[in-house]
Amino acid sequence: MQYRTLGRTGVQVSTLALGAMNFGRIGRTTQAEATGIVDTALEAGINLIDTADMYGAGESEEMVGKAIAGRRDDIVLATKAAMPMGEERNHQGGSRRWLVTALEDSLRRLGVDHVDLYQIHRWDPATSDEETLSALTDLQRAGKIRYFGSSTYPAHRIVQAQWAAREHHLGRYVTEQPSYSILQRGVEAHVLPVVEEYGLGVLVWSPLASGWLSGAVRRGREVTTHRSAILPDRFDLTLPHNRARLDAVERLAEVADEAGLTMIQLALGFVTAHPAVTGALIGPRTLDHLNAQLAAADTVLSTDVLDAIDEIVAPGTDMAAHEKFDTPPALLDPSLRRR
Repeated sequence: MQYRTLGRTGVQVSTLALGAMNFGRIGRTTQAEATGIVDTALEAGINLIDTADMYGAGESEEMVGKAIAGRRDDIVLATKAAMPMGEERNHQGGSRRWLVTALEDSLRRLGVDHVDLYQIHRWDPATSDEETLSALTDLQRAGKIRYFGSSTYPAHRIVQAQWAAREHHLGRYVTEQPSYSILQRGVEAHVLPVVEEYGLGVLVWSPLASGWLSGAVRRGREVTTHRSAILPDRFDLTLPHNRARLDAVERLAEVADEAGLTMIQLALGFVTAHPAVTGALIGPRTLDHLNAQLAAADTVLSTDVLDAIDEIVAPGTDMAAHEKFDTPPALLDPSLRRR
């Protein structure tokens, strides 16, 4: 396992981090299975576990808490808030009112007195940066969080938050968690250069592109991934953008074969090769999935392989931008475009 410094915090984290979204109802992973995954991940050298309050409506945090009981101090523990938790309109977003409550709920579910990294799951256009950063700074000073970060923020919002922290003398985001994979390279254009400029750590999600880069999706083979059952449109080969993705996957498989790598090694080695990236979040549902992903722990891609990937999917290109959940609100809500 390789380790890198998380931004400018001085905290050393593994380049593969364990994402716990699939623990519980989302991935149909039982507590025993989740604990086994955590055990194997820690034995392999992974030292960062990432979850969120909205994963299974809190179920993932509860399962992580049980799995890490008795060894909390050896783990860099990260969770997230801001996504809706139920029907109540104020149980979401980046307001002080909600974040204080959401963190207390997360700490209770995790069975801990603090988290190492608390992340705002999505930018909340209804809440000012000062409001959110002020709440996070107070929670940090109270010892309930060590650091805080953002997730899936547009580049201009990352910049704005850094300036707001400076202007109001508040703590700042020290990490960003964007979607990044060989098939989703849009963050290379703006987000990754911005986080490098500000010295943020980067933990990327969906490096296997929801299973497209796991080796399970190939031409002439029935798609049977867990995601294909819950998100059928994402794998519907009658859609032009999915046919284009399949063509890219077939060409990438040839590159992997020539380099003596699995598709998973190619995919994870690609994202961790970027100088802005600290680590890649892997989200296994089973021990077999985890072991296949751990095989990429020390993968370093050669320049020739990286060049071959660039020929297949050009730098800065998203092959399915709508799946990244980072479309600017003004493009989704007509009221933000009209007087």
